[in-house]
Amino acid sequence: MNAETLLFKVVKALHQVKLEAVLIGNAAAALHGAPVTTLDFDFMFRKCHPNLAKLKRFSSELGATILKPYYPVSELYRVVNEDCGLQVDFMGQIHGISSFASLRSRAEKRLVGGLPMWLADLADILHSKRAAGRARDRAVMEILQTTLHEKEAAKKRQAEGSQKGK
Repeated sequence: MNAETLLFKVVKALHQVKLEAVLIGNAAAALHGAPVTTLDFDFMFRKCHPNLAKLKRFSSELGATILKPYYPVSELYRVVNEDCGLQVDFMGQIHGISSFASLRSRAEKRLVGGLPMWLADLADILHSKRAAGRARDRAVMEILQTTLHEKEAAKKRQAEGSQKGK
């Protein structure tokens, strides 16, 4: 099973239980075109009692288990289905991002198998990794920065091309 198939399963389950979340981390960066890899999907969500109940239903939809790992990641809930190699992390807080609402306000909708999913802005992903300061985050900083610059340059060229066409 490839990552696209797994991501579709995740997005479908999010829709089935009506859990709003924003894809962050290296999986999100890869969808922005960054040449990075990852073995899991990371989401930020609004941590509240109704969403925790939805998270339990999400886990059931995927035949998975919710774990609460013990290491310095704030508000982490890990959903795992080892049979299909699925690991989805949900965080109520992430480094460098003030709130779910602020992250969501800059996120873009992307279709995955015809279903909409929120994708964090690449600048937010970069900012969060910089704020976390972990070795694994520092290892991809240059790649993400280069991808962000390339996206901004392409957007600028497109805008200039649109202006010339008027």
